[in-house]
Amino acid sequence: MAEKEMSFLEHLEELRWHVIRSFSAIFIVAIFMFVYIKTVFDQVLLAHLKPDFATYKFFCKVFSGMGIDSSFCNIQFKQTLQALNPTQQLMTAIWSSLILGFIVAFPYVLWEVWRFISPGLLESERKKSRGFIFWTSFLFFLGILFSYYVIIPMSVYFFYNFSIGDAVVNNFKLDAYIGLVTNTLIGVAVFFELPIVIFFLSKIGLITPDFLRKYRKHALVVVLVLAAIITPPDIASQIIVAVPIMILYEISIYISKFVIKKEQQKNVEKSPRVQ
Repeated sequence: MAEKEMSFLEHLEELRWHVIRSFSAIFIVAIFMFVYIKTVFDQVLLAHLKPDFATYKFFCKVFSGMGIDSSFCNIQFKQTLQALNPTQQLMTAIWSSLILGFIVAFPYVLWEVWRFISPGLLESERKKSRGFIFWTSFLFFLGILFSYYVIIPMSVYFFYNFSIGDAVVNNFKLDAYIGLVTNTLIGVAVFFELPIVIFFLSKIGLITPDFLRKYRKHALVVVLVLAAIITPPDIASQIIVAVPIMILYEISIYISKFVIKKEQQKNVEKSPRVQ
């Protein structure tokens, strides 16, 4: 049975309810996070200030196994963060809860987006796009894990140990530190969505594998610049961030090639045969 065609106002009403349900999911998770905010901060957001954090222990074992003395084995952080106004802790807790609410509820929000756009697709297009939610969520959380266990600890380690002189003491503000953590989480997760973006751009004909190959070197420069922005200003950190993103870029080339090939086959099948 054909689906009933909806008017513009009916589409707006449908979109409104999808948005309401998405924000409701985010708020529900955010409320849960806020209720357990002390545990969330101690075990998640401030975990990188603990010398026994998994990444530091890993680097310590790696360098020790290579016979190299590493400062990762003797990390000491000044764990006190400054709240410089009466409302700063409360507002930081609220914003952190909302950001974590979005991260946890991301698959559901994506599902609501899919529910809104899927009625406008053909049945064949729906079948081919069934993995959209899974792969988009997978790459998103892969970016979250990569930033949490690689980029953020390296950033925290660098900034806490960097000094321009003995007369200057690092006393970081609470909101600045949490902003570094949450912005890095979201920023890297967005970078990891590159294959999904390339898939849809190739689908509508805006990107081709030849274009991606031609501008590979330019993309590398852009990635290094972006890596320099979201990581400490040292070569090792930038390379660690740039390598997985460039791997995703190479994967995106094959994705684009696959999509273009499928589209060309579809056009050939649709074109009338010459007798």
